[in-house]
Amino acid sequence: MTEAQKLVILKKDLQLTTVANDEYLVTLLSFAEQAVRREGITLRRGDIECEMAVIHYAAYLFRRRAGTDTAMPRFLRYELNNLLFSQKGSGGS
Repeated sequence: MTEAQKLVILKKDLQLTTVANDEYLVTLLSFAEQAVRREGITLRRGDIECEMAVIHYAAYLFRRRAGTDTAMPRFLRYELNNLLFSQKGSGGS
């Protein structure tokens, strides 16, 4: 998935239709990628699970800045844990 495709999916997740936030969203995608790596997850290009985890993390970052509940959503924590455990269980591949 290209960076442009990730941006399109992120915008659909956030229900954004304009380009007003694109620069910020691209930065959030990059930050989310680094945050997921810090969790110990190896991001593999072309792996839909990895790419969607980054997109979901970026969406969480965007939403939390405007909300009062800043805790990570449970589905995202499960998604990251499942990715990490499956990678560690299979030797990181």
